[in-house]
Amino acid sequence: MEERRPLAELLGPDGPFAERIDGYAPRSAQLAMAEAVERTLDDCGRLIVEAGTGTGKTFAYLVPALRSGGKVIISTGTKALQDQLYHRDLPLVAETLGIPARTALLKGRSNYLCRHRLEVNAESGRFRSREMAFRFQRVREWSAATRSGDIAEIGDIPEDSPVWPYVTSTGDNCLGQECAHVGDCFLIRARRSAQEADLLVINHHLFFADMALRGEGFGELLPGANAVILDEAHQLPEAASAFFGLAVSGRQLLELAQDALTEQVREAPDMASLARAAEGLEKAARDLRLAFGPGDRRAAWSEVERDAGVGSALDELRSRLAALNAVLEPVAARGKGLESCQRRTRELGEAIDQLTGDTPPGQVHWFETRGRGFTLHLTPLNVAAPLRAHMDAQKCAWVFTSATLAVGDSFRHFSARLGLEDAETLQLPSPFDYPSQALWYVPRGLPQPNTPGYTRAVVDAALPVLVASRGRAFLLFTSHRALREAADLLEGRLDYPLLVQGTAPRSELLRRFRELGNAVLLGTSSFWEGVDVRGEALSCVIIDKLPFAAPNDPVVKARIDTLREEGREPFIEFQVPSAVITLKQGTGRLIRDVSDRGVLVICDPRLLRRGYGHAFLDSLPPMARTRDVADVERFFAVE
Repeated sequence: MEERRPLAELLGPDGPFAERIDGYAPRSAQLAMAEAVERTLDDCGRLIVEAGTGTGKTFAYLVPALRSGGKVIISTGTKALQDQLYHRDLPLVAETLGIPARTALLKGRSNYLCRHRLEVNAESGRFRSREMAFRFQRVREWSAATRSGDIAEIGDIPEDSPVWPYVTSTGDNCLGQECAHVGDCFLIRARRSAQEADLLVINHHLFFADMALRGEGFGELLPGANAVILDEAHQLPEAASAFFGLAVSGRQLLELAQDALTEQVREAPDMASLARAAEGLEKAARDLRLAFGPGDRRAAWSEVERDAGVGSALDELRSRLAALNAVLEPVAARGKGLESCQRRTRELGEAIDQLTGDTPPGQVHWFETRGRGFTLHLTPLNVAAPLRAHMDAQKCAWVFTSATLAVGDSFRHFSARLGLEDAETLQLPSPFDYPSQALWYVPRGLPQPNTPGYTRAVVDAALPVLVASRGRAFLLFTSHRALREAADLLEGRLDYPLLVQGTAPRSELLRRFRELGNAVLLGTSSFWEGVDVRGEALSCVIIDKLPFAAPNDPVVKARIDTLREEGREPFIEFQVPSAVITLKQGTGRLIRDVSDRGVLVICDPRLLRRGYGHAFLDSLPPMARTRDVADVERFFAVE
């Protein structure tokens, strides 16, 4: 085998990346990470690496991955990063290195056009609105030209459009090898490419779907991998909890009812009783949502299990599922669509019994309502053991990386949650000059966050900062309630455009924020991470309070109770470290490039008054610090 060039040469000032990429600058942290990743891949080891913003971690793992000569799977936290990695970064690195690697992109089943469902719903013509029918026709036109079937190609239909379930499949309704379109199935084609690839790009959703369900096809891929690299690894504990658990949503029930109606028209037109049974299930699912009460809610199942209205609605839902199953059973053999509906009816009934029965040890039953939908959950409180078992069974290298994994200089919180106590760890600071690029400001005189009027005080403290920054700011909140209150308080008090989460899709708000150049954007959790706004458009990030998870959240409360029962300190061992990681994500929105300048404002007085504040302070970048708004004004005056 030809001897590999030293990484220091490849990533150095005279290497191929410096020759090819304008403005490329060698970074010692990037080289250190690349060397650690290459060593881990060579030794089939396990590595946790925190690479601060600007380190260049994507190149730091892509270069060793492409040079390894084995099959490498890279998993990202979001589909957006997955697309960026595959379509932009990976081709650039491969071409620069001159390595003709076979690469593939694989997403979950619901990201690909399903020809069967397109055909079936075109025949039935059952659409809720003219707009939905128009978008369905748009998908039909695209289907004739697409080669990949990846619905991300259709940028003019929102991700949450109700048309997507009509043209994509799920693990519930896919007909598998019995489908008439199996020979030209986009998903099967993508899986085949994935199996043949040297480097495969997936996302965490698909990664855990294999481990938990074996229903997304990834199980055919992992056994052949020599290495797995998980980017945005700070998301893994929560993602794993979701996939090692069980859930049933109102949407699944409504889709079953809709599919049963469609298949009745196609395969059992003489069975009017089937249509009545499906319509009965649809009504029962909607009635259960009503029984949970108005508004969005997230609570332990124990809060409603004795509620007469919920109990009655749940009994009716079980009865309607049983009735639908009884009607489907004798006619299921008429067609694969009916057979699939009958299987789903039985499986959903069994799942609902699990989700509303006795709670197994180490798990929590809970539910959530959002808009017109609801979901019942059974979630494990500790995923370290099952995840560790899967990793031990797969003899390959494992790399976990993110800009936010450590609390201070410790990886204990992250590694314990994933069963990675024996992994090598590496912490690499950002190369940015934070003392001169950024100023950290904690306003004086703010009340405690749990007092009435706190959000008003935050807005009052933010206004002079926004004047000094000339807009160009994110205001990040820890709750939707606080965001809505702040939006009302700021209305008419700013000389800059005000953008508020919920008034438009996230991508549209970000596009407008970049284009306006002086806007003020109010956001909650979805804007705390995965947002990259470089340049002067984002020069100030204001955070309303330390991002502790709500202690009455059913999963958080169950974890707190479990730790207490074990004689441990949940606040110090779980709540503070989790909040530190989230705060690091939020503060990471501010400085995204070597030429960026900005002010970080943290309004929570607990940061400086409580003993646990040092955990946050020790984890923030080394910015200049002040408590005087005049310093903020001087900072922006020199621009």
